[in-house]
Amino acid sequence: MNLLLVAGGGAVGAVARFVVDGTIRSRSHGPFPWGTFVVNVAGSLVIGLVAGFILFAGHEPGDVAPWRLALATGLCGGFTTFSTAMVEAVRLARSGRTRWALAGVLGTLGATVTAVAAGIAVVGLVT
Repeated sequence: MNLLLVAGGGAVGAVARFVVDGTIRSRSHGPFPWGTFVVNVAGSLVIGLVAGFILFAGHEPGDVAPWRLALATGLCGGFTTFSTAMVEAVRLARSGRTRWALAGVLGTLGATVTAVAAGIAVVGLVT
């Protein structure tokens, strides 16, 4: 059953990433990969919310395992894409856009960690 939860969530997340990334790419200009950046930050926020719920709502990890697997591991795992962010950074660096590549790597790292922390903090404030 756990495998199906992860697979189902992953499938939905991958399709959502494809749609969101494509929509953002079609509307953005310049070399920065905004679509990948946005999906990584949004997915990190959701993971932070899930983690916050587990931490602050008094649940034992086993109590929430099915929906945690479907949402955090499956959906967010399929939605976010660190590997694509790094490939895009290498592509930018190889094309001479080293500053954009560095901005992508450091920006993604900083924004995703901040998004996870924000998700946990939000749940902490409302519980």
